[in-house]
Amino acid sequence: MIAKIHTAANIGLQVEKVFIEVGISGGLPDLRIVGLPDAAVRESRERVRLAIKNSGFYYPMRRIVVNLAPANIKKEGPFFDLPIAVGILQATGQISQQDLSRFLFLGELSLDGALRKVNGVLPIVLHFHKEKEYEYIVPSANIPEITITGKSCLVFDNLQQIVSYLDGNSYGDKHEGIKIDIKASDKKEPSFDFKMIKGQKIAKRALEIAVAGGHNILLQGPPGTGKTMLARSVPGILPDLDRESCLEISKIYSIAGELHEQRPIIKRHPFRSPHHSSTRASLIGGGSIPKPGEVSLSHLGVLFLDEITEFPRHVLESLREPLEEGEVTLSRALLTCRYPADFMLVASMNPCPCGYFGSNRKACVCDEFVMKRYMSKLSGPLLDRIDLVITTEEIEYDDLHSKMQEESSNEVKRRVSKARDIQKERFNNKSFSVNAGMKDCDITEFCKIDQASKELLKEAYTTLNLSARAHNRILKISRTIADLAAQEKISMVHLTEAIYYRT
Repeated sequence: MIAKIHTAANIGLQVEKVFIEVGISGGLPDLRIVGLPDAAVRESRERVRLAIKNSGFYYPMRRIVVNLAPANIKKEGPFFDLPIAVGILQATGQISQQDLSRFLFLGELSLDGALRKVNGVLPIVLHFHKEKEYEYIVPSANIPEITITGKSCLVFDNLQQIVSYLDGNSYGDKHEGIKIDIKASDKKEPSFDFKMIKGQKIAKRALEIAVAGGHNILLQGPPGTGKTMLARSVPGILPDLDRESCLEISKIYSIAGELHEQRPIIKRHPFRSPHHSSTRASLIGGGSIPKPGEVSLSHLGVLFLDEITEFPRHVLESLREPLEEGEVTLSRALLTCRYPADFMLVASMNPCPCGYFGSNRKACVCDEFVMKRYMSKLSGPLLDRIDLVITTEEIEYDDLHSKMQEESSNEVKRRVSKARDIQKERFNNKSFSVNAGMKDCDITEFCKIDQASKELLKEAYTTLNLSARAHNRILKISRTIADLAAQEKISMVHLTEAIYYRT
């Protein structure tokens, strides 16, 4: 007899149906798994064998062939333990129900037959949610992840319970899906608030513009001027996410195995701050079947690179394509994965290795050769993709102890949200929703300037030796500044401020 069990696999964010075909024949006892399994899938032979025995079922001492179809898709992880075990039990007649095609089995087995949580369940359930084709049989530990989809599922703790349910002897725990309220998020004050930062008015204004339009920004200045604190205050001024965006981010975190049991859905913009020792694979994504890296885990959020010049140059260069395209494509011999990577880059750096170049308080001790080597980590093409460059000022003693109340993050957030609403309405029929996403044709349509502004832009283009990309990014920033001022047309004032941030 040949058993056929339904399951699924994640190829990037794409979901593929997988059919587990189990055939048993005569010959020496053996369990062969074919259909491009990786090492973890091949190791499931021992887990499945002991799980079946320790659950009180008969494991046939015959030749067993398990085919993972379609055979042209590489399969990885312990994801297929449960469907393989159920297929063997059905093929040996230990499950009375003959047609299991309405069930989708997902789960890892321990040696005693208990079910363990698996990653990547959320995108699978969301993929099949509209079709209403399957009943999901999943481990109890995956309940929070499936709950947020609004889809009901059958949850079990071990293999015995599943077989008993399929035989009609008992019922599994049918967990009804609920629609989680996205707005019921944590109402705590942000850990880093603009009101806690003394001075730095220019830097705060630049960050407000960057967040309002989704632009990339570089903060540079001597140590102790608040660069890191300014960057960590960015999440506090980002507008709230809608439900679709929350689910989009949560799918990526599900595949990466970073969804928290108590927080099964990401309700806030991600803020990722990888260490400068991070590898290219950890930043961009990698593996034989590529997993999402930091650029994808920061999707619709912020990627903060503190001390960006300490990162290896080849790691930084790998950011160029995601910054331009808003996604990352990871190609391997047998497959190609695409992950979204529409993030806002916030970077910080010292002006030189000692940190005091241009300081009024301490002399710089770096020579010309050391300075060139230090700055060579940032290539021209990478800097060209950064929209705003700001030098943080050294804070005076009187400013540090001033009793003047600084503007809070919530006040800035309200202005940013209004500017984002303007952009969302403007780009309602586009694939993007912020000014940073505009292409050349969109800039021509939405960033029109008068003749006097054109003359100013021409002078800046020539004097500053700007590239065509930098020219377009100045227009995008001007559009954002106009949106913050709730003005339909870009004026000379908006363009002048945008050029300032480019220098």
